[in-house]
Amino acid sequence: MKQDTIAAIATPMMSSGIGIVRISGEAAFSIIEEIFRPKNSEKQMTVQPSYSIHYGTIYDGNEMLDEVLVLLMRGPHSYTAEDVAEIDCHGGVFLLRRILETVLKNGARIAEPGEFTKRAFLNGRIDLSQAEAVMDVIQAKNQMALKTSVSQLKGSLSSKVKDFREKILYETAFLEAALDDPEHMSLDGYGERLFKVLEEFLKETKDLLSAFENGRMVKEGIKTVILGKPNAGKSSLLNALLGEERAIVTDIAGTTRDVLEEQLSLSGIYLKLLDTAGIRKTEDLVEQIGVSRAKEQAETADLILYVVDGSCRLDESDEEILKLLEGKKAIVLLNKSDLETIVTEEELKSQTFHPVIAISAKEREGFQKLEEKLCELFFQGGISFDEELILTNVRHKEALEDAEKSLLLVRDSILAGMPEDFYTIDLMGAYTSLGRILGEDLGEDLVEEIFGKFCTGK
Repeated sequence: MKQDTIAAIATPMMSSGIGIVRISGEAAFSIIEEIFRPKNSEKQMTVQPSYSIHYGTIYDGNEMLDEVLVLLMRGPHSYTAEDVAEIDCHGGVFLLRRILETVLKNGARIAEPGEFTKRAFLNGRIDLSQAEAVMDVIQAKNQMALKTSVSQLKGSLSSKVKDFREKILYETAFLEAALDDPEHMSLDGYGERLFKVLEEFLKETKDLLSAFENGRMVKEGIKTVILGKPNAGKSSLLNALLGEERAIVTDIAGTTRDVLEEQLSLSGIYLKLLDTAGIRKTEDLVEQIGVSRAKEQAETADLILYVVDGSCRLDESDEEILKLLEGKKAIVLLNKSDLETIVTEEELKSQTFHPVIAISAKEREGFQKLEEKLCELFFQGGISFDEELILTNVRHKEALEDAEKSLLLVRDSILAGMPEDFYTIDLMGAYTSLGRILGEDLGEDLVEEIFGKFCTGK
């Protein structure tokens, strides 16, 4: 089906050294022919080879707009699998708009958000999981997120899903052929063989699903909640980690009333830091709300940094906080090590199974040990990112869960001694669910929603 030629500014709308206007579609080269004049040449852009670069000027009628480089990429060997031209010009916002307006006047229309990548998907150059990985690459906030996104963009998830589907399709085809021609194809012992195949499928599916929480943390960051009593040094810790004064620090207990969120990359680990109100019993209604919110954040935290004031005895508030740490990943920080402390590391270790580190948020002491402990938790402990493939997308997780349910139904049918034709129904259910990851059998509304989240020009 013939599609419109689309165009958009592909670089941020801010003054910069270079700006790019991207054009994709059947008329891309003829539009360039109309507005571009090669320097010292009479080249026809419509006959130039793919992957060629041309120096010259862009004109709007008789008005010269800028000296530019034009890159030509012929379909299907381009990002969209269509003819694509890119105009590399100076990065002034007004200039970029003028060049885009000139392109539109000569036959293109403005691209919708994500339409370039959507065309790559619709034209079969990439599947939907790879298209989603494009946005993940753009939004990656740390090295691990980037590595995972690039892996999926290269097709690691696609390959795994296609391999699953090929095996399922083989079993389904064998079953249907045997059921259609029982005289020449026997199903004796087939249930036992299929059962073993399913066990392998289910193990791999379970491994992928179990890694989803890790993938979510890689993509979104580790939700790290800072807990402690008032004046324990929570806000000082936040400021010290960030290297700037983001939270108000005073000697007045209860200064922090609400949750303050900041982002931090520490030793390659992306943390979403949340500074919370000090936990204690109080008659102040506003402070009570702050304490309640601190507890709520702790319930959904991926990691808790519990800051203990080493200059004060442990009390019932500390006991309450220690209970909040039960079943959670946490690091206990014995703060104010620059002062004479009353609480010791040994005392804290007797109260909790979580690691205890002595620090001084004021003097930035003990931070190296904190970073080392974080790295240990991530790379050696329960939060591991060594998996070859990590799910990071909720849509992929839900599709994989549906496939797992269908495979479990097949296994149950085998165990119950059901007729073999029952197997094919659920095998194809798993096949269809896995296909949703690649973009098969998706409604147009969902496809539009996915690409609508992309930036214009990508």
